[in-house]
Amino acid sequence: MSYLSAFEKAREARQEMVYLSAGKINEVLQLLATEIVSSIDFLLRENQKDLEKMSISDPKYDRLKLTSERIKAIARDIENIAELNSPIGEVLEKRLLANGLDVKKVRVPLGVVSVIYEARPNVTLDVFALCFKTGNVTILKGGSDAEFSNKAIMTIIHKVLVREQVSPAVVCLLPVDRAATACLLNAVDYVDVLIPRGSQQLINYVRENSKVPVIETGAGIVHTYFDVSGNLEKGRAIIDNAKTRRVSVCNALDCLLIHSDRLLDLVRLLEPLAEKGVELFADSRAYEVLAAGYPKKCLQPADDRHYGMEFLSLKMAVKTVDSLEEAIAHITAFSSKHSEAIIAEDEHAINDFLTAIDAAAVYANTSTAFTDGAQFGLGAEIGISTQKLHARGPMGLAELTSYKWIVVGTGQVRV
Repeated sequence: MSYLSAFEKAREARQEMVYLSAGKINEVLQLLATEIVSSIDFLLRENQKDLEKMSISDPKYDRLKLTSERIKAIARDIENIAELNSPIGEVLEKRLLANGLDVKKVRVPLGVVSVIYEARPNVTLDVFALCFKTGNVTILKGGSDAEFSNKAIMTIIHKVLVREQVSPAVVCLLPVDRAATACLLNAVDYVDVLIPRGSQQLINYVRENSKVPVIETGAGIVHTYFDVSGNLEKGRAIIDNAKTRRVSVCNALDCLLIHSDRLLDLVRLLEPLAEKGVELFADSRAYEVLAAGYPKKCLQPADDRHYGMEFLSLKMAVKTVDSLEEAIAHITAFSSKHSEAIIAEDEHAINDFLTAIDAAAVYANTSTAFTDGAQFGLGAEIGISTQKLHARGPMGLAELTSYKWIVVGTGQVRV
């Protein structure tokens, strides 16, 4: 099947989606969740083929890896999506004009949504489930790193769709070759929106070369600032969770900023990281303090390249600041506008931080690991949008919609 043929079939399937009832959509999603759990052995075998092609030291390895628990968690997310109310048809505004016209602003699907992504097979299921729930047709373009995993997942999705008498063309997985990418970036008559998920390099390439409208889901260069008023025990737990819960994800902590008046607490603050072998790149003041108590093999002096780096591994930068204002200035200079956090007890400091920081998600006294569609109650997510047009932050069901104006009259004509 040529790429053009796939795009044409997707556009035709868009009309079929219009007539699928909410009940039918939910039924398909529930059945898919069940089928995914029943196919764990098959998915793990195919995923292993992909894992064997990648070095275990590659930061993408953990993103690529499927486990029984991860597959079950994906299935639960699909069930959660099925149970959520669909935003389609929601009336956003309505008014009766003086001339008798009944005007409504109503949510509608975006249409044909395409996502281009790298070594994350969970994206295949998350994107399909969210798009299907909102009446969108999906065109997926995964990377070669996850080729076997994505094909296996698509086999299961199509099996359920065919069994439920829904056209399998409502979701398409393009080949991994570059020619497919080039065609997708130019599919202006077939694709309504293109969403890249992956490295900053991938996102930049799509943004710079796509003729299809793009929603950016940016890389996460994530900071946490430990204020002079910060609670030490809270800070230990929050920093540990943000850094080490899962190092390969975009909401993982990359840079800790600490107020200079709290430097003597730094070794204690980072003890959980020391126990897990996190390598630190520290500025001179922080380095001097850490040298007395942090494992020497895991401590390096920082240079400019370590600030503004997304590590995706057991590595983290440390920066000393003398004020909240200096912390905000540093974050502003190096942030990717994804997720930023403050640990503080001073309400004024918290409010100033939350107001001043320009990011999709801003936190006080909690871990940036919560930047996730499922954690925000959205069921799952398409990605974390770091732009400001259309969507920002975790993109769930509502973010996969646009709207149209519906105007009903009784024979009025404009004078």
